[in-house]
Amino acid sequence: MKIRKQEIEDAMQGEMRRWLRPPDWTPPQQLAIACRILAREDHVSGLAGQVTARADRGGYWTLPLGLGFDEARASNLIRVDEDLGLLEGQGMPNPAVRFHLWIYRRRPDVAAIVHTHPPYCNALSLIGTPLVVAHMDSAMLYEDCAYLAEWPGVPVADVEGELISSALGAKRAILLAHHGQLAVGTGVAEATYLAVNLERAARMQVRAMAAGTIRAVDPQHARGAHDFLLKPEIVEASFHHLARRELRESEGCLR
Repeated sequence: MKIRKQEIEDAMQGEMRRWLRPPDWTPPQQLAIACRILAREDHVSGLAGQVTARADRGGYWTLPLGLGFDEARASNLIRVDEDLGLLEGQGMPNPAVRFHLWIYRRRPDVAAIVHTHPPYCNALSLIGTPLVVAHMDSAMLYEDCAYLAEWPGVPVADVEGELISSALGAKRAILLAHHGQLAVGTGVAEATYLAVNLERAARMQVRAMAAGTIRAVDPQHARGAHDFLLKPEIVEASFHHLARRELRESEGCLR
């Protein structure tokens, strides 16, 4: 008997809801874990990059300027307001977080943002090549990764925020020419999941371009894979897998 794919997916989703239950981490704990994940995934370029999340009490959680992703702990994050004024914690807000605020204003659906300068996204950004999604492992980004072709400079003023948020539009990710990458999500897990897979997709693309011509995939199959890989249960399970790896070595980041 042939069972329709949708019936299988619906049954799977019910089972995933039953078995794949993520831990009840606080937003600062999630953000600290996300920073550690990004550090291990080679998203570190000195102190470049920022990770932010909407705070329940208003404002945004972020890592203060001067701390690297590998140093993030729930207790050393800070909460800032719309003007980057310090609301909670100790440390100086990163001025580059200003352009995140433009995205939050334009996108009420966005609860977290990851912006990093990882090597393979950087490589594509240097040669002016948008992301090409042609593999199942990167299908969560199919038709969902924008491209900003011009670098507006260091993003510490409103003009950069306006340009980047406008180029992102309604998509979940963007490749920034001469700059890096950015991913947004309905939570820290989704933004981190997309950022990690965006860099992996860029790595795959750079290697494929060196070997030959990338073949396109069937759009219908790619859109189906996109939606499947962005199911909340898949996203949370993927984030939790990455988190377990970090917590085996740095459980202290939860404190």
